[in-house]
Amino acid sequence: MKESSPQPNLSRRRMMQLGLAGAAAGLTMGGFELAVPSPAQAQDVTTPDAALAELMAGNKRFSSNDLPSLQHDVEILKAHTVEKQEPFAAVLSCADSRVPVELVFDQSIGHLFVTRVAGNVVTPEIIGSLEYGAAVLGTKAILVMGHSGCGAVKATIQGKAVPGQISSLFPHIQPAVDQAGQDLAAATKANAKNQAMLLRQASTVIADMVKDGKIKVVAGYYDLASGTVTIL
Repeated sequence: MKESSPQPNLSRRRMMQLGLAGAAAGLTMGGFELAVPSPAQAQDVTTPDAALAELMAGNKRFSSNDLPSLQHDVEILKAHTVEKQEPFAAVLSCADSRVPVELVFDQSIGHLFVTRVAGNVVTPEIIGSLEYGAAVLGTKAILVMGHSGCGAVKATIQGKAVPGQISSLFPHIQPAVDQAGQDLAAATKANAKNQAMLLRQASTVIADMVKDGKIKVVAGYYDLASGTVTIL
C-alpha cells in the first residue's frame, strides 16, 4: 500500500518498537505479538496441518519473489528470541548452499528449527536434534527436503571413489538409488521419502507424537530452477 501523504499511520518498524516498549512496561514476552504479515511463533501455529500450510504458503511467496520476512525488524526479532525459541516447524535439508531454508519458506529468526547434512540423511545426531525440536521446542511438523541436482545423491548413483569420508553418506542414500535407479530426480525424491519414513520409525519420541496427532513428518522436493517445494 502506497502512502500518499504523511498520515499518522505507523510503519511496521515503529509498531514493533512500540510493542516491545509495551512489553517492557508490563506485558510478558510470551504475550507479545510482532506486527508481521504471517505467523511468527509456534504458539500461533497450533496444529501439524497449519504448520505445513504455513511452510507451503511461505514457499509460494518465495517463488513469487514476495518476501515479507525480509521486512521483519531483525533487532526486534533477536530481542524477542534471546531467552527462548518457539519454532513452528523443523526442516531436515541438504547442506547444499543453494538451499537457504529460511528464505525458501519466507521465514525469519525463531520460526524454523533447521538441521542440515549432505543428502538430507537421517543419523543418530539428526534424530536427536529433531527430537529436541519436537518434544522440547514444540515443532508441529518436520519436513525432510531433497532438492534437484543433489550432489550427494548423484555421487551415490555414480559409485565412484571419493576423497575422505564423503562415501560415508552413500549407505544412507543407496536404498533410494536401488528403488529409483539412475534417474537423479527420482532417486532424490525416493531418498527424501525414505529418510522421512526412517524418522517416523527409528525415533520412538517422534513416532509416539505422530501417533498422537501432535506432529507430522513429510517429505518434500525443492526445485532449484523454479524455487518451488512439492510435498511428496
